Amino acid sequence: MNDWPEGWSDENRGPRYGRGSAGAQPEGARVMRQVRRGPAAPPGQGGYGAPGQAAPPYGAAVPQQPSYVDGQGHDGYGEYDSGYNTGQVYGSPGGGPGGPAGAPTRGPRPAPNWRRRIKWTAITLATVLIVTSVATYFWADSKLHRDVDLSKVIDRPEAGKGTNYLIVGSDSRKGMTAEDKKKLHTGSAQGQRTDSMMILHVGDNGDTLVSLPRDSNVMIPKFQGSESGKIKGPLGTNKLNAAYAYDGPTLLVRTIEYNTGLHIDHYVEIGFAGFAKIVDAVGGVEIDIDKGFKDKYSGADFKAGKQTLNGEQALAFVRTRHAFAASDLQRTKNQQKFLSALAHQVATPSTVLNPFKFYPTMGAGLDSLTVDKDMSLWDLASMFWAMKGVSGGDGTSMNMPISGSSGGNLVWDKAKVKTLVDELNNDERVTVSGN
Repeated sequence: MNDWPEGWSDENRGPRYGRGSAGAQPEGARVMRQVRRGPAAPPGQGGYGAPGQAAPPYGAAVPQQPSYVDGQGHDGYGEYDSGYNTGQVYGSPGGGPGGPAGAPTRGPRPAPNWRRRIKWTAITLATVLIVTSVATYFWADSKLHRDVDLSKVIDRPEAGKGTNYLIVGSDSRKGMTAEDKKKLHTGSAQGQRTDSMMILHVGDNGDTLVSLPRDSNVMIPKFQGSESGKIKGPLGTNKLNAAYAYDGPTLLVRTIEYNTGLHIDHYVEIGFAGFAKIVDAVGGVEIDIDKGFKDKYSGADFKAGKQTLNGEQALAFVRTRHAFAASDLQRTKNQQKFLSALAHQVATPSTVLNPFKFYPTMGAGLDSLTVDKDMSLWDLASMFWAMKGVSGGDGTSMNMPISGSSGGNLVWDKAKVKTLVDELNNDERVTVSGN
């Protein structure tokens, strides 16, 4: 019994070619509207594979392959792939680049507008720079301790040309622990004294740095008390650093102005701990020591030659006086030398352009300074660059001229001091030499 459907029975399938077929010829191809065939071979010239026909040699022409399109030129799948058989997979020649005919096309990418990019990059960088600068200014300004009121100084000389800064290094131990005092060899003395005093004149004809020995023999005149507001004194002849010990910065300014005739425009003071922190923040200061020396009081122990000093060593270097015959004069020279080297070190590109070094150095310096109420960051920067200029040979560095001593105190050379003061007041190049 035949279980095949009628259309598939052996009786209805007709002559077949192949296994089980009674026909000697292969069945004809089914007619498909999407298949286009080439012209039929002439009778008796069957193609390759016809009975009695030998296979063509290798490389002979291959019969034309059918094209899957109908007689109307359509491929049976709509207009999308009308160029498939010609190799134009992504559209017909009339469809334009990148898409079929009638479809929206995407043109070539426009060239970048470099002028516009450069313009906006410059604007962005300028904005960042301005914002950073403004923020840095207010941050730095907030760190200054404006505690000195120079308006309390009485009987002041007239201001001359240029600007005079009084730079003071005090032995203040404020904020130092017992361990800090031991490490820095500062001792634990009460009160405050001035270990160094310098006048920096900034003008148009060269900057001048003049050290005032702490043991200078001067007159301490009458003054207005910094706290009471009452007029006191005079206190008579004494060492210059006694003025600071008695009534602080305002009496020191009053005493220097009285004995020199110079008007002090700004006051800057730094203590022991602050000085050491600045040196450490900048990564140490390189200095060339002419002759080695030791001092058990300051902790100094140096050999001659170039070396980099850390904060502890730097403080010992500027404080040492017992190791020298002319103790106070040699110490002031060492102080000038080191401060100039410090200014030069801070101003190097490796510090200024490195935020990881610049901000710690600036923070340590500003937080350690005590200045007058009228001191601006611009004034402070002017002072700093002037000190750097002096260290670079663009100015003059000297001690106050000395004529002798009295009772262990150093006596100033009055004639030379007068000439020096006149030249500074008139902003002239200094011709006087110091000790």
